[in-house]
Amino acid sequence: MTDTVYYIICGVLSIGVLLGINMMSKVKSAVKGNRLSALCMLAAVCVTLYKYQIFSAGMMWAGLAIGAAIGIYLTIKVEMITMPQTVALLNGLGGAASAVAALLTLAAVNTQTGIFAIVTGGIALAVGALTFSGSLIAAGKLHKLLPQKPTVLPAHQALTTVSFLGMIAFIVLLPIKPELMMSISVAGLVISLLFGIFFAIRVGGADMPITISLLNSTSGVAASIAGMAIGDILLVSVGGIVGASGLLLTQIMCRAMNRSLASILFSKAASPAKSAKPASPSASSSKEASETKAQQTGEAKPAQQELTATGHADKSQLPSWFSDAKEIIFIPGYGMALSQAQGLVKQLADKLEAMGKNVRFAIHPVAGRMPGHMNVLLCEVDIPYDKLYEMETINPDFDKTDLAIIIGASDVVNPAANTAEGTPIYGMPVLAAEKAKKLIICNYDLQPGYAGVPNPLYEPNPNTMMLLGDAKESINTMLDSLKTKGGTAGSASGGISAGTGTEASSEQAGTEAQIGPWFKEAKEIIVIPGYGMALSQAQGLVKQLADKLESMGKNVRFAIHPVAGRMPGHMNVLLCEVDIPYDKLYEMEAINPDFDKTDLAIIIGASDVVNPAANTAEGTPIYGMPVLAAEKAKKLIICNYDLQPGYAGVPNPLYEPNPNTMMLLGDAKDSLNKILENL
Repeated sequence: MTDTVYYIICGVLSIGVLLGINMMSKVKSAVKGNRLSALCMLAAVCVTLYKYQIFSAGMMWAGLAIGAAIGIYLTIKVEMITMPQTVALLNGLGGAASAVAALLTLAAVNTQTGIFAIVTGGIALAVGALTFSGSLIAAGKLHKLLPQKPTVLPAHQALTTVSFLGMIAFIVLLPIKPELMMSISVAGLVISLLFGIFFAIRVGGADMPITISLLNSTSGVAASIAGMAIGDILLVSVGGIVGASGLLLTQIMCRAMNRSLASILFSKAASPAKSAKPASPSASSSKEASETKAQQTGEAKPAQQELTATGHADKSQLPSWFSDAKEIIFIPGYGMALSQAQGLVKQLADKLEAMGKNVRFAIHPVAGRMPGHMNVLLCEVDIPYDKLYEMETINPDFDKTDLAIIIGASDVVNPAANTAEGTPIYGMPVLAAEKAKKLIICNYDLQPGYAGVPNPLYEPNPNTMMLLGDAKESINTMLDSLKTKGGTAGSASGGISAGTGTEASSEQAGTEAQIGPWFKEAKEIIVIPGYGMALSQAQGLVKQLADKLESMGKNVRFAIHPVAGRMPGHMNVLLCEVDIPYDKLYEMEAINPDFDKTDLAIIIGASDVVNPAANTAEGTPIYGMPVLAAEKAKKLIICNYDLQPGYAGVPNPLYEPNPNTMMLLGDAKDSLNKILENL
């Protein structure tokens, strides 16, 4: 391959990466953009291998295989709630790769090596090392392996300054003392690692979106400079693109917070305002500990607490508040992410829109723990992107809003940011939720947000309603309040209903009392998972149910429709995640002939993929689509959120009254728990 051809290919691949990044700025094309950039990176690796003819390096192939295996493992295992720390970890690995490349370059220095290669190697080593250590600290804070609060060491500012000057000195000394190259390089590596720790450990969890964005930028800068050191134009180009885009995003987020990057990274944590009473350390610690335990064990958080202060609206007013409101704005925050409540938020928004309400979502640029955190979570549950509004766009509309619903957000809606001088959030632009006519706040408790600044929105107000506890429980409370007599909305807490949406008699549909007998009589059981199981994250309970049934001597299998869920193999991934044996998962063509010999089929959050109307309803989106023949089973239990049609909007005949069909309506976890209780 000639140099000219190589440079042309490098240019094309760099443009491809740029195009992919541009596509990722739009939700509709984000997945394609991500794939395009990934393919360009793969092509870049292949082109580099071919250019330098290094196909015979066995260690290289082993490294590629190990890296690919780790990447595939992370793809399968990492849940959305842990995506911020995963991004931080990947940033760190990028920095580490650049540091290793730079260190090897410096180790190979000889009399023919120019000063440029030595200096760029030193800079790449320093930037890569600080990116690695800083990213590990960020990931540790986000995963609660380290304290989330800013950690300020004795003489912290001096340590940071000395380590920074030490990095500069190490880079300057490299070309001056080539005979001490490795000693200076190792010392520089250690100093750079320490600097990364010093600057990252004093950043609090609430500022992590900016820190992650910055570390993403430095990983690109490190790669680009490493490319200069080893003379690889492609690495220089792609690293520069990543570095520039990360730095631009960092600047945008800093402007949104009305803070400089230096104040976030190097200044001491501001103290709460004197007039504000800080939260007690013990309360804050216990809250963090309880949330961490709930995340790790899957245990339910404490039941919704009653507000002790007087003057707030009572939750009995929910129906009238929703009935009267026409303009509604949701404000999601990190509490929604912790609770994984975005699926229920989607259901609540859909229900309100069905009632004729105009529903929008207000997104603060630093809500969550990584750039775009709220956007990712809401788009994951198919909330249209045009419903998500940036702060500058939607803030003028709050005074015309009938009802604002805050879900797990505090600092980003705290009006004290405008008045509480000397606090960490003073001067930060916030969402103007206080201007809404009525306000529902779904927060875990009454403690201040991450910045530790008391929120005036929590003060008694007849136009403010506090729903305390886990966000899922609070949203279920709101969904329960929207139920109508004889309507079609299912209970958010899980109910048993016939196809009409009302309580069915034993002549119309199976009842809760029949759960035990139905399972006792059944020998052949097929479980059909769908997107509702994914939304509820109920696969763990599905595993428990299957194990319980097998211990009772039942033959349990899983029927997998190829398009169930939101990506190829979605159901397979979720079920294998909880160690359901792969040989228990059957493709549609293999299991469909067995449904007429099946005693009991259990549908969990699936609709279109089991809708018999696909065989008869001409002109509908699903007509002609092969579906799982669940209707042929002798008895059928359907665990769906409500009686609405599936995504295609085609009514499902399985929901019609039938003495051999049992409807368990509500969240899939609640329905599965009800089944387990009756076994």
